[in-house]
Amino acid sequence: MERNIEISIASGLHLSYVPEIEKALYEASLLKGTGIAVRSTEYLTGKIGEGKAVIALSSEGIWAGFCYIESWGHNRFVANSGLIVSSAFRGVGLAREIKKRALELSATLFPGARLFGLTTSLAVMKINSGLGYKPVTFSELADDDDFWKGCMTCPYYDILVRTKRDDCLCTAMIMDPAEDKKVNGKAQPDRIKIKINHI
Repeated sequence: MERNIEISIASGLHLSYVPEIEKALYEASLLKGTGIAVRSTEYLTGKIGEGKAVIALSSEGIWAGFCYIESWGHNRFVANSGLIVSSAFRGVGLAREIKKRALELSATLFPGARLFGLTTSLAVMKINSGLGYKPVTFSELADDDDFWKGCMTCPYYDILVRTKRDDCLCTAMIMDPAEDKKVNGKAQPDRIKIKINHI
């Protein structure tokens, strides 16, 4: 059976999916090496209400993936965080398509901001590299305390504290839109509907 997946900006129509997304983020945080932060129902609901989240749904209305946007340093630094794909929809390139849609939304909401991310996931690093991100040292990230507080629910937070925010298991990556024109607020021409074949 073939199904289409639609990726869109999350809205109030999608609030019923929040418990499932929260559970997926929590379960991912328990896996060794993921380094993903846990987010509450209130936090995720807030991001959706602000129009700062992207959701992927199958044509049957099944949740397939999610990502939200955070900003710091007077909106000079923006991150696409909490990228999660349902286990039933992995292995078809959905994470990359969600990330691309989140980058488009980020560029629209925060034009000129430096886009960055922290991840321990090799898959996310590959996606980021393909989209124009480059590895950097932690000193090049936002110095906003609220940003670093976001790491407190990560299982590796103690490492970050011990190194005084100089290092952790995550790789820091930045894309500067002034240097890289791959994200400019316009739709990515190669963004496609993903078709999943179920055998």
